Amino acid sequence: MDQAQALEKISELQTLIEMSGTINMEVFYWWCTGLMVIIHAGFLAYEMGASRLKNALASGVKNILAFAFIIPTFYFFGWWIYLAMYNGFVPDFEAGAAGLPWASAMGPNLADNASGIFWGAFVLFAATTASIFSGAVIERIRMSSFIIPAIVLGSVVWILGASWGWHPTGWLTVDWGFHDFGAAGAVHMVAGFFALGVTINLGARLGRFAEDGTPQTITGHSVPMSIIGLMLIIVGFFGFLGGCIIYSTGAQWTTIFGTPTTLSSISFNTLMAFSGGIIGAYVVTRQPFWMMSGALAGIFSAAPGLDLYYPPLAFLMGVIGGAVAPMADKFIATRFRIDDAVGAFAVHGVGGMIGIIGLGVFSGFPNVIEGAPAISFAGQLKSAAVMAALGFIPGFGLSFVMAKMGFLRVPPKAEEAGLDLVEVPLAAYPESVPAKSKPRTPGNPVTA
Repeated sequence: MDQAQALEKISELQTLIEMSGTINMEVFYWWCTGLMVIIHAGFLAYEMGASRLKNALASGVKNILAFAFIIPTFYFFGWWIYLAMYNGFVPDFEAGAAGLPWASAMGPNLADNASGIFWGAFVLFAATTASIFSGAVIERIRMSSFIIPAIVLGSVVWILGASWGWHPTGWLTVDWGFHDFGAAGAVHMVAGFFALGVTINLGARLGRFAEDGTPQTITGHSVPMSIIGLMLIIVGFFGFLGGCIIYSTGAQWTTIFGTPTTLSSISFNTLMAFSGGIIGAYVVTRQPFWMMSGALAGIFSAAPGLDLYYPPLAFLMGVIGGAVAPMADKFIATRFRIDDAVGAFAVHGVGGMIGIIGLGVFSGFPNVIEGAPAISFAGQLKSAAVMAALGFIPGFGLSFVMAKMGFLRVPPKAEEAGLDLVEVPLAAYPESVPAKSKPRTPGNPVTA
């Protein structure tokens, strides 16, 4: 083999290695997206179990419809918002051009292995925000009305926050040094505060508060289903966190902020925060529902620094988040008579806020984006305020208008009868099916 043939062979091998790396990247995000679908199976079970028997299917159908409507709306304008709006409210049309529906990046393209798979991961993040909001409003919101704020949250509001603070050149990061590895701000805070805004205008379920304002417990028809659903969400969250990591062929993993990281560090810290959340909620409540919800709050409370923390610190953040979430839910119910049916604001909004501000408390980490300031308490605190406002103001404003139009909530008689009867032409547990079979007898060969 002469020198020319050797060089040609080396070039071919180099091309094969590069293509192999590209395919591996594509496969990694493919399976992250698949795991994230499990999040929605979890939300489905979680919210159906937390609903009374008469509302079980209606609660589940809301999640299915949110998933269905957010995917196309995120395709038509959500991805464009992420690419174009990183500087604030003034779009960068040149940067956003790749996200237009007719762009070559938004369809099958043998020269592009990345655009579709990244869009797929982000659209699952978008659907997650709608599922978070969905749980807070079960058992009294109109199904058709729910779709409107779900689209606004999933395809406009959260992705605007992601463009500001979860984008390589987002203004929160470049100007304030904002750091949020696990999207505690853009996903969880925004969705949690959006849910808070809607529940204020939606009002409490009938019977949730006594005449003197004392909260009355409304227990879902299947607590075990809710607990299993929460565990499924945590399983899917490993796909969610995988989607937060940048796979670079031939190089170390990095975060979206350019910080080098490893799957190993994410594994250490996620599991430690998960266990800390359970312990924190157990100490405060002893309830299995809140123990699993606390596990989620624990992960969100450590999420911004999962790529930076030493595991005992992630565990501490998890304990704090798991303990504070149920207390926050009790506070808004007792003090303000806000009926958040599954504690979405407390778990996601408050848990995410603890995470973002907590990373500021333990600041001092360098921000590797050129020209951006280091991570700081002031930067994290101001960024948390932005995320809270970004979620709450649209949620409150949109639901206020819808409530004034009489379009937000089902009538009292429909709520009393149950939303399954009113909005879903199917019973979750038909009474015609007996609880147990009758014994077979010679005169009764067929089970009744």
